[in-house]
Amino acid sequence: MCVARRPGAGAYQNDTALVYFACPQLSISAGRTNFKWIRCTGCTKRRANFRAIRALTNSAAARIIGLNENGEVLEMPKQNKVLNALERFSQALLVPLAYFPAAGLLLVLGALLTSSALQNVCPVLNWPPVHLVGQLLYQCLMVVIDNLGVLFCAGIAAALARQEKQQAVLIALMSELMCLTAGHVTLSELGLLAQPDAVTGLYGTGQAVVLGIQTMDLGAFGGILLGLCTGWVYNRTCEKEFHGVLSQLCSGTRWAFVCMVGVSALLGAGSCFFWPPVQRAISALTGIIAASGNLGLFLYGFLERLLIPTGLHHLVYTPFQFTALGGSLIVGSSTCSGAYAVMMTEYAMDLPFSEGIVWMYPGFVKTFGYFGIAAAFIFCARKENRRKTAAALVPLAITASLASITEAIDFLFCFSAPVLWVAHAVLAGAFIVLLRVCHVTAFTSNLLGSLLMNLSAGAERTHYPVLYLLALCEIAVYFLVFTVLIKALDLPTPGRAAEPEAVGADPLQYDAVEQIVNGLGGAENILSADHCFTRLRVTLKDPALLDETALAVVPHRGIVKQGNRVQIVYGLEAQAICRAVQERLEAAVC
Repeated sequence: MCVARRPGAGAYQNDTALVYFACPQLSISAGRTNFKWIRCTGCTKRRANFRAIRALTNSAAARIIGLNENGEVLEMPKQNKVLNALERFSQALLVPLAYFPAAGLLLVLGALLTSSALQNVCPVLNWPPVHLVGQLLYQCLMVVIDNLGVLFCAGIAAALARQEKQQAVLIALMSELMCLTAGHVTLSELGLLAQPDAVTGLYGTGQAVVLGIQTMDLGAFGGILLGLCTGWVYNRTCEKEFHGVLSQLCSGTRWAFVCMVGVSALLGAGSCFFWPPVQRAISALTGIIAASGNLGLFLYGFLERLLIPTGLHHLVYTPFQFTALGGSLIVGSSTCSGAYAVMMTEYAMDLPFSEGIVWMYPGFVKTFGYFGIAAAFIFCARKENRRKTAAALVPLAITASLASITEAIDFLFCFSAPVLWVAHAVLAGAFIVLLRVCHVTAFTSNLLGSLLMNLSAGAERTHYPVLYLLALCEIAVYFLVFTVLIKALDLPTPGRAAEPEAVGADPLQYDAVEQIVNGLGGAENILSADHCFTRLRVTLKDPALLDETALAVVPHRGIVKQGNRVQIVYGLEAQAICRAVQERLEAAVC
């Protein structure tokens, strides 16, 4: 067996050994430490396994992509490293989002069964058992949406972990709890815990309750950041071995947990210091927005969408919708403050709607715009993928329109295609301004609810015919803009990857793992193996050894080659095939 050790270090330790089964005489550089290859005389096999690379430093190991004819290490070009990192990040984000199409359908069903507007039209919905079922569906699914940051934390950590993913998930969940608690304790000790308002709760305070813990409101961004930290730390510490008493207490994945205790506490406590200035900067913009006419209104809609991944969008719309900044209305001896309270009071008292209703218009893009986004994604998908893409996106668009919950679609492209995300924010702001210019004073949030309320308020008060004409225009504009950008820039939106139809027998119905490994150049040629929803993803030492003819014996839907990275499309069986290949590679280690 060929192993690496630090020159002059004596017998190598597990946490600093690199098993490679390759050239017996080889030097590589890992940071400032040089390692030399030596041959173990007891080894007669020369097999390679991506899991045999053991904590030389993961960053150094990640740079190794193969050997040249002289036995020298070839390093991955910097551009490929960036692409690799972005690809892994994009894959990791998709892990929790995979469940949202089904969740969206159930959420919409629950919203319909509990809709007060529909209950007036369909009395059977008032029947207690039906109402109970609706409440169960709606509330059980809303708790998933409300804790999206927690899901991202666990899902990203699992996707990034190279081994024992279940341990990474447990550490991520414990890290999330510690991070939330660290933020709560810091706020409490500093006397900064906000008191919830009777009407708006903690909205607008910069704080939120997550898993029953009041802490800084980092939104989904906090979960994404902690998930990335957990995955990075876990991969670099999970194989650390100590000797003596510490070997039982802190070795292996337990050492990864110990490291994450410090990281979680630092991030949770630190958020109480670095996040409030960001929040105050966003809050300061609200005064500028209020005093800037249509330009301010555009900025309002633009920021309300743009800042969704960070959770800071609450600080944009809350002051207008729930404080006097959005308008006030004196009714008898009481005063209603905030665009929402004023709008509902004017509706109940049959009064003309005031100018402040424009601050309620962020719901317009949720109700209509996401149909255009989904249509563009479906249209730009490859022809063979359109049905599957539509099955995934249509429920999410309906959820956005009926329940005003857009995160499931947002996170499909806000990171992977930031150009589209900025365009989305621009269009959202522009249409809010257009509603004001066209003198629309109608309800825009929740398709069914707003339709019934607009009909009951009348066209004279709301100008709702113009609203629905603009809605059709918005859908068309979103479709055209997104389609042009996706095709012109070849953006990685859902359904864009090629997945030809499979031919032949099901690869899981016979022992084909050996054939797959041989087609990839043998076990010694495979540096890493992973999977996404439909693809086996491998990194090869030498792409020239790839044998597509051999791989064709095992049914697949296509091969995508990107340098030394190869993706084989197996459909929904990719995960099972990847697991079988990994087990075959593990068995190859001597």
